[in-house]
Amino acid sequence: MIRLTVTMFKIILIYGIISGLIVIGTMIFGLLSSGGKGFFSSEYFGYLMMLIALSMIFVGIKRYRDLELGGVIKFLPALSVGLAIAVIAGVIYVGVWEIYLFNTNYVFIDEFTSVMVEAKQAEGLSGVALDKLIAEMEEMKADYAKPYIRLPMTFLEIFPVGVIISMLSAALLRNPKLLPPRA
Repeated sequence: MIRLTVTMFKIILIYGIISGLIVIGTMIFGLLSSGGKGFFSSEYFGYLMMLIALSMIFVGIKRYRDLELGGVIKFLPALSVGLAIAVIAGVIYVGVWEIYLFNTNYVFIDEFTSVMVEAKQAEGLSGVALDKLIAEMEEMKADYAKPYIRLPMTFLEIFPVGVIISMLSAALLRNPKLLPPRA
């Protein structure tokens, strides 16, 4: 059983907050600066920012290993710290995204679905296939309007990335020779 210590809690909270604020801050900046179009509002940019922000999981696990455990950590405690940081980052991501949506009158989903339809039309989609896509986008808008669908969907944008980084970080940092603590 992994016991939550004050130091562990502080590390989880600090690195989770930093990670969540980095990812949501850069994503909202990207959306606002690019007007919802271009690389800075793309999924690629979003996931790149998630990878960068969630690198705080590695830093947090290392910090816990070095401060609390004298430079040695097992896989499961490291994974637990990483997942807890990912949960905090995910909750912040969802919370700030909801504030952003509220302050922009929830226009994101309308703009997103319009861009998707326009892109497919530009690729030559028409007729029944276009009608099907439009119907799917309308269904997506209806679902996105429901908080019980939107909130978990938003959380699941970031959390799986956090799980992967937590697993990799835990596997790497269980080796005490990897980035040993400074004397």
